[in-house]
Amino acid sequence: MVMIHQKLVEHAIAWLRSYGCGVVLSEQSCASGEIPDAIGWKGACHSVLVECKITRQDFLADTEKAFRRAPDRGMGCERFYLVPRGLLQAKELPQGWGLLELEDRRVHLASAAATKMRSVRGFRWEMNLLLASLRRVEIRIEPQSITDFLKWKNRMAEYNRGRLPEGLCPAQQESNCFLDNNR
Repeated sequence: MVMIHQKLVEHAIAWLRSYGCGVVLSEQSCASGEIPDAIGWKGACHSVLVECKITRQDFLADTEKAFRRAPDRGMGCERFYLVPRGLLQAKELPQGWGLLELEDRRVHLASAAATKMRSVRGFRWEMNLLLASLRRVEIRIEPQSITDFLKWKNRMAEYNRGRLPEGLCPAQQESNCFLDNNR
């Protein structure tokens, strides 16, 4: 079976969700020039970056990028490469990076990543990525604001005599690890 990059990205997104990331973005750019194949955030703003590579040549080219050569410029508290099984060995990875391998449509953790790789500079790039992504959403929902869009359940309840439609819960009952004060 020939692996295509987009399928690997889809596996990365699913793996990030299973790894506990409540927010996941893929192939979005930020001002640093970095375009993560997939990046997710867990509670306490802990970010996990996954770069997908289908060939050794692609991997080698990636290691030459400015934000790879100067790790403090990169995003991700944890950083992983996701590759088809057998493409890379853990000893070939940049320091601190983990290795995920795809085999039989399943992602396996071949080598764990360091958990504190993100610098203050990397955090700022992540904020830029998130804000740029929110702006993209805002442009698409205009003339409505993001705030109004997020309050749509309140309007739904107003139209439904104070009750939310079946299957929806109030915003304060939604599962959102980013609103947990204990982290």
